[in-house]
Amino acid sequence: QVQLVESGGGLVQAGGSLRLSCSASERTLSTYTRGWFRQGPGKEREFVAAISRSGGTTDYADSVKGRFTISRDSAKNAVYLQMNSLKPEDAAVYYCAAHGGFVTTIRAGRVDYWGQGTQVTVSS
Repeated sequence: QVQLVESGGGLVQAGGSLRLSCSASERTLSTYTRGWFRQGPGKEREFVAAISRSGGTTDYADSVKGRFTISRDSAKNAVYLQMNSLKPEDAAVYYCAAHGGFVTTIRAGRVDYWGQGTQVTVSS
C-alpha cells in the first residue's frame, strides 16, 4: 500500500522558516509528479507547490511564490518544502501529494495519493 508520510511541521513565529519533508513508501513514486497542498481553518484545500518527475519543472501558488521552494531527492524518494518568511495566513495542515501526470494537472487537484498531513502554526 502506497504511503506518503509528512514531517517537519510545527510552531514558528511570523517571519521564520520551516522545512517540510515527505517520504514515500513505494519506489515507483520516484517517477511521479509530487506536490504540496494546504488546508487552513474553515478553508478548502488549496494547491501550494509542485515539482515534476525530473525536478526540472516547478510551479507555485501566487501566495507563496518567492517564499517557498519545493525540491526532491529521487535517491531518497523524498520531496521537501522549504518555507521562508512565514506569515500567519500560511498556518494550515500541509499535505503531500503524488500524481502520475504532470505539474499542470496536479495543480488542478488531480492527485493519486495523499499524505496524512502535518500542522504548521504561525504566531504573529
